[in-house]
Amino acid sequence: MLRRRMLFSTLMVAVVAVLLLGVPLGALTHQKLQQDREAILQRDVERIANQVDVDLRYRGDLDHPVEADRLGEEYPKAYISIDLPGDREDVAIGDPELRDAPTSTGATTESASDAHVELWEDTSDIQATSMSAWLGIASLSLLAIGVAVGLAVVQARQLSYPLVDLANTAEGLGAGITAPRRHRYGIEELDRVAEVLDRSAERVSSLIASERHFATDASHQLRTPLTALTMRLEELLNNADDPEIVREEGQGALEQAERLTEIVTGLLARARKTRQPDLVPLPLDSVLNSLADEWRPILASSGRELRITGEEGLTAMTIRADLHQILTALVENSSQHGAGTITVHRTSSGESVRIEVSDEGPGVPDDIAPRIFERETSGSEGTGLGLALARHIAESEGARVELVDSRTPTFALFLPFGPPPSEPPGPA
Repeated sequence: MLRRRMLFSTLMVAVVAVLLLGVPLGALTHQKLQQDREAILQRDVERIANQVDVDLRYRGDLDHPVEADRLGEEYPKAYISIDLPGDREDVAIGDPELRDAPTSTGATTESASDAHVELWEDTSDIQATSMSAWLGIASLSLLAIGVAVGLAVVQARQLSYPLVDLANTAEGLGAGITAPRRHRYGIEELDRVAEVLDRSAERVSSLIASERHFATDASHQLRTPLTALTMRLEELLNNADDPEIVREEGQGALEQAERLTEIVTGLLARARKTRQPDLVPLPLDSVLNSLADEWRPILASSGRELRITGEEGLTAMTIRADLHQILTALVENSSQHGAGTITVHRTSSGESVRIEVSDEGPGVPDDIAPRIFERETSGSEGTGLGLALARHIAESEGARVELVDSRTPTFALFLPFGPPPSEPPGPA
C-alpha cells in the first residue's frame, strides 16, 4: 500500500511538472520559430523595397522599371506584390494564392519612393519543425516520467523496507524476542524509532531476566530453610508427648519461618533493585550459631559434621539476613560437592573480617575454577546458582566472596570490620 501510494504520488508530481514545463516550452518554441521567420521576411521585403528604389531611380523612364525576372529568380517560392507610385503598372511575381493560404506568412513595407511592397512565403515547414520540437519535448517528458517512476520504485523500496523491518521488530518484541536487533537505516526518524525499540527490548529483557533470576534464586535459597523447617516439624511430630522438645522445635520452626520471610523480602528487593543496604555492626557469633543449628541436623542425616572455629566476639558491618544467605550458599556448596567435615573459620585481619568455609572434598576442577562464580557453572548435578548468588549479595553491600584454595576447597567471605555494638546504659 505504501509503495503504491508513493508511486502514484511520484507519477502525479512528474506528470504535473512535465506539463508545467513541457507545454510552455513547446509553445515558446513554436512562437520563436514564427518570430524568426517573420523577422527574415521583414528583412527580405525591406531589401526588395531598396532594390525597387534603385530600379526606379535608374530605370524610371521605362514602362517596366522593376526587374521582375531577377526578383522571381531570387524568391522562386514566394509571392511578391509591388504597388508602384504614380500611373505605373503594379508588379506581381509568383503564385498569388500564397497570399490567402492559411500556412503563408507575409511582410509589407513602404520604400523611399512610396512603393508598397509585400512578400508572402509558405511557412508550412515551420509547422513541421514545430511538430518535431513537440515530439522531442514529448519524448523527453516520457523519459523524465519513466526515470521518475524508476527512482520512485527504488525510493519506495528503500523507505518501505525499514518500515517493514521495524514492524517485524515490534512484532517480535511483542512475541517475547527481546534481543536488540541494532538495525539502522540511514534515515534519522526511522533510526530514532529503531533505537527506541532496541531500548525497549533491553528493558524487557532486563525485566524478564530479573523475573527469571528471582524465580531461580527463590527456589534455590528457599530450599535449605524449607528442608530445615520440615525437619523441625518432623521432630516436633515425633516427640509430641515431650513438652520441652515441642517447645524447642516449635521455636526453631518459628525462627525458620522468619528466615523464610527475610529471604523472600531480600529476593524481591534485589529483583526490583530498590534495596539500599543499610549496614550495621553485627556480632558474627549469633549468625554462625544459628547457621550451625540449621545445618547440623541436615548434615548429620548424611553422616557429616559442621564445625565453627576461629576468633569469637568478632563484629562486621553487614546485614544479618544477607550474611546468613551468603554463608548458607557456601555451606550448601560444600554439602553438595564436598566431603567430610565442613569447617567455618572466622578471623580478623586489619580492617576486614574473614570467614572461610572449607571441606575435605577433592577440590574444584581446574576447568571450572576461573568461572566458579558464574551462573549455571557447576561441577556436578548442582544448579550453579548458589555461589553466583552469594557473590552478588556480598557485592551489593560492599563485601566479596573468593575461592582462595581450589585443591582443599576453601571459599572466603571478606566483610568490613565493625565496632562492637553499643550496649544500653545501665541503671544510674
